[in-house]
Amino acid sequence: MNLDRKIFTTNVGGEELKIEVSKIASQTNAAAIGTYGGTAVLVTAVMDRKDREVDYMPLSVDYEEKFYAGGKILGSRYVRREGRAPESSILSGRLIDRIIRPLFDSRIRRGIQVVSTVLSYDDENDPDFVSVVTASVVLAISNIPWNGPVAGLRIAKLKGDAKIYMNPKNSFIKENHDKLEFDTFVAGPKGRISMVELSGYEAEKKNIVSAYREAIAEFDKIVTFQEGIIGSIGKPKDVFEFRKPAEKLVSAVKEFLGGRIEGAVFSADKSAYRQLGDELAAHLKANEFIAQDVKDAQAIYGEELDKLLHREVLTKERRPDGRKLGEVRELHAEVALLPRTHGSALFIRGQTQALAVTTLASPGSEQVVETIEFSGKKKFMLHYNFPAFSVGETGPFRGPARRDIGHGALAEKAILPLVPKSDVFPYTVRVVSEILSSNGSSSMATVCATSLSLMDAGVPLKSPAAGIAMGLIVDEETLMSDSPTYKVLTDIQGLEDHYGDMDFKVAGTKDGVTAIQMDVKLYGVTVEILEAAFADAEKARLHILDFTNKTLSAPRPELSRYAPRILTIAIDPTRIGEVIGTGGKIINGIIEMTGATSIDIEEDGRVFVTAMKVEQAEAAVAQINAILKEYQIGEIIEGKVVKLLDFGAIVEFGGHDGMIHVSELREGFVKKVDDVVKLGDVVKAKIVKIDNGKIGLSLKQLPKA
Repeated sequence: MNLDRKIFTTNVGGEELKIEVSKIASQTNAAAIGTYGGTAVLVTAVMDRKDREVDYMPLSVDYEEKFYAGGKILGSRYVRREGRAPESSILSGRLIDRIIRPLFDSRIRRGIQVVSTVLSYDDENDPDFVSVVTASVVLAISNIPWNGPVAGLRIAKLKGDAKIYMNPKNSFIKENHDKLEFDTFVAGPKGRISMVELSGYEAEKKNIVSAYREAIAEFDKIVTFQEGIIGSIGKPKDVFEFRKPAEKLVSAVKEFLGGRIEGAVFSADKSAYRQLGDELAAHLKANEFIAQDVKDAQAIYGEELDKLLHREVLTKERRPDGRKLGEVRELHAEVALLPRTHGSALFIRGQTQALAVTTLASPGSEQVVETIEFSGKKKFMLHYNFPAFSVGETGPFRGPARRDIGHGALAEKAILPLVPKSDVFPYTVRVVSEILSSNGSSSMATVCATSLSLMDAGVPLKSPAAGIAMGLIVDEETLMSDSPTYKVLTDIQGLEDHYGDMDFKVAGTKDGVTAIQMDVKLYGVTVEILEAAFADAEKARLHILDFTNKTLSAPRPELSRYAPRILTIAIDPTRIGEVIGTGGKIINGIIEMTGATSIDIEEDGRVFVTAMKVEQAEAAVAQINAILKEYQIGEIIEGKVVKLLDFGAIVEFGGHDGMIHVSELREGFVKKVDDVVKLGDVVKAKIVKIDNGKIGLSLKQLPKA
């Protein structure tokens, strides 16, 4: 069979990017295989033939990791196949979604699904980059209406190094991890940025902005490459005729809203505009409009809200809650709320409330992570929960949703660079953020609450952290000009988030940025807009840090009395087996005897002894040291008689055992061993012989008193 392959290539970051379009996955609207180095992904796009009865654009993006792509057989002992998507796949899927979604017409009601399947992974080249560019090509050459193409890049910068590294290899990131200033993924169409993910190590904003200027120049090359593919094999786009509401309905809605809409939007009551929407629906039903009209009316109402917000902000700098453009809402913070937890903090900003609770545990409580891209352990975990009651709604509790995972990952990214390494603080740390009320940027509230909670627990954070969400209102008519008309909003809340044009979250310390996440609802923004938002975000972050520092400015000097204590020692790695014993007999015996919670031993010989009381941990350390003690002939030991033989007695001491031969029990002839010692006796003895680890003891050679 002739697959009719068409192959297109370009160079990105010194590596060849290859896009192959063929009859593979031929029943889709479009499909392509993207290859970069030894990493290859298959991206497919499918659109339903009929509209769905929904009031949103039904786009879904899935990212599928296949174990075979990395040459691995993963999963549990009993299930060796892919199951529920790991968090890393969910985050990659969300990343692609956030890049492509703004370029769809929001009025589309046909289901659209984009699937990126990782077929091959070379451990060096990021599948996210290949997935984004290939997804852009697939959508652009398909008949699915979409206003692409777009490009995406991973960028890294090292501290003190002016060079920007485009699409760095994973080995480069790993080797230079301690030197990184930031590692970021940025995407957008020609001349614009539409999505940002950044992990920073107290990075300077000017360096981040400079990197994004370079990224835009590279975007233009990648988009031009895609335009060549579209010109060669692109299909004509389907044209949809969107239903227009009847003029009668439009007039009825606008007449009803009249002056009410302004009062509902510019109200201290978050629910006022929702209540007005309910009243509008009731009014239309009372006037015998059909159900479809009532649905259409909500869309008209949304458009009127959008227009009002844009007009008032752009012309009068007027915000729904009356704040100035650069003003942060009222703040509240407190710590040590929960008596039995290891650390806790409540952070409130306006109507957004985050309760963060810290738990400390032994190194053995680390999370084991196995994906095609990463196999290892996590010692710091941040989990985010967003229950329905936080927005005044009802809903089931079915575990973390994609949104929960995404927001938790962002907050974790913001805090992780500040968490001390194992050699300084050997604990496994888990923080859970419970969102109790939400009206704008609960993920950034989580950063603030988590920082306080960790310090309340005594975790020696490098520096306190805070986060803020910035918004944007743009005059759409000027969007594509060199100098668009816009206003940046600090600390956006619900309406500004929903009807605004950008959600730009920035977290960090007083010294720099640790995390960024940016999404837009329009074509993209200029670097100049980002730079302005950065400046206002820094002012807001420092303002919040000044406030939280009044509650708690540094880690507590002591851990909670309910937190476990960990003592760390280093032993010769070749002697680990002596501490563990056959089948774990020795190590389990130490735990049982001393009351320690756990003893974790690393391959490099580091031993972590965890106990609820320091005395218990110290006793376990003493036992380990005794086991590893190098005894010398002539030393006096004290031990317990654990076994009687015809020719002597076995004495156990400090994890070792030695034998007292019958001739060494006392001067003169000994007929029976138990004439001198009994089982269970505690005796002192002198070491008289050491031969290949076997220790000979003597009672009769003890120094005379």
